[in-house]
Amino acid sequence: MAKSQKKQPRPKAETPKGFRDYFGADVTERKAMLDRIAEIYHRHGFDPLETSAVETVEALGKFLPDVDRPNAGVFAWQEEAVPGGGSGDWLALRYDLTAPLARVAAQFRNDLPSPYRRYAMGPVWRNEKPGPGRFRQFYQCDADTVGSASVAADAEICAMLADALEAVGINRGDYIVRINNRKVLNGVLEAAQVEGGDKADDVLRTIDKFDKVGRDGVLALLTTGRKDASGAEIEGVGLRPDQAEPVLAFLTSKGASNAETLVNLRSAVGDSAIGAEGVDELAQIAAMLDAMGVGGDRAIIDPSVVRGLGYYTGPVFEAELTFEILDEKGRKRQFGSVAGGGRYDGLVERFTGQKVPATGVSIGVDRLLAALRAKGLAGEAQIGPVVVTVMDRDRMPDYQAMVAELRNAGIRAEVYLGNPKNFGNQLKYADKRRAPVAVIQGGDEAERGVVQIKDLVLGARIAAEASLEEWKAQPAQTEVARSELVAEVRRILG
Repeated sequence: MAKSQKKQPRPKAETPKGFRDYFGADVTERKAMLDRIAEIYHRHGFDPLETSAVETVEALGKFLPDVDRPNAGVFAWQEEAVPGGGSGDWLALRYDLTAPLARVAAQFRNDLPSPYRRYAMGPVWRNEKPGPGRFRQFYQCDADTVGSASVAADAEICAMLADALEAVGINRGDYIVRINNRKVLNGVLEAAQVEGGDKADDVLRTIDKFDKVGRDGVLALLTTGRKDASGAEIEGVGLRPDQAEPVLAFLTSKGASNAETLVNLRSAVGDSAIGAEGVDELAQIAAMLDAMGVGGDRAIIDPSVVRGLGYYTGPVFEAELTFEILDEKGRKRQFGSVAGGGRYDGLVERFTGQKVPATGVSIGVDRLLAALRAKGLAGEAQIGPVVVTVMDRDRMPDYQAMVAELRNAGIRAEVYLGNPKNFGNQLKYADKRRAPVAVIQGGDEAERGVVQIKDLVLGARIAAEASLEEWKAQPAQTEVARSELVAEVRRILG
């Protein structure tokens, strides 16, 4: 007797770590939000672009700013070698939508208009350690202008971002687009006599802590250091107080108006030519935004926008939602940033050897959708399809005819396709599908040319709230002529 083979274990039915599954409402709400954003982008003259989910590692270049290992941060694999052709290419899932844009702009530069204005929406993948709210696959929604050095392109992006937020339901007063400029900061570093390299990077990182530690905390960190909340000593950057002064002037330069902020920034950059150029660009952007109706209630010049300044080369901007929500501990806090972007150089140059200016913005799709849910603008229970029940499986063509009529009238509908033996299970199915209406027709109703229409929403409300007398006065199930099926369902849904 042959030895029995070892039984193979069943695969675990579980989502891989760092990934998630999106069900009905998640998908439809995200699509509805992105459709409204796409309409705004289209209105502003941007064209859609869908690139491959896979790029060559060579085209992707350096993946993440804090990762130096080859292929780290992405899901990459090597193609099989071609006989006689050396090793196969390394491919990777795209980690953002900007690197593919750079490749497209270089590859099709003779066919595309210049400047090229495009928007893109889709999933990206990052091979990073997952954590709470940190996933390896997530959606991005980008809009970029490639090939224009004019700050008018930056101003347009900011105006479009404000319009997009309002299009999805965020009211004025609940958001602000904040704008800064890397050139201004370069001027501040020049005024502070800080050369490039590690010390400049240390200053940048210290500036980024302004919101947490305030003016005095930043001053200590820029100079001799400070103790944190735990009592640990944090080493300072080592600047002299007179060197730190322009940096502090920059961080505290936000005034009551854009005009006042710009005056303060000019003082902070001193005699720096690059700093003055950056302030001039901010002044131009402010003037253009005012001309487009995107004034101080929607977009402002704000020197506190410092995240990403190591990557961007000119104007930078972010959209912050200013309304309050309750965190997991019941404390009030502002929702925070949902989009960011700015002007960048060098991406297309990697392919062509020529500098190609570009500017763009990326909206955090999941964060914006979470904000809409927090405001009650998304996340409501989705209404399911009308369910046509099956009383006699031999009459399935009749039921399919009913559902076809409903669909042709623009009503979402389906026939129950499970085992029709237990009618109660059919109604349980309709409840699980959040069906607003169930259609019932047995043999008796068919002979009389009628159907029973069960208003499941009204029925649930009556069962939960109404007295016996009210229930009798408002039956949730009515009988109508078969020819009135569509009209009656439409009346209930309307």
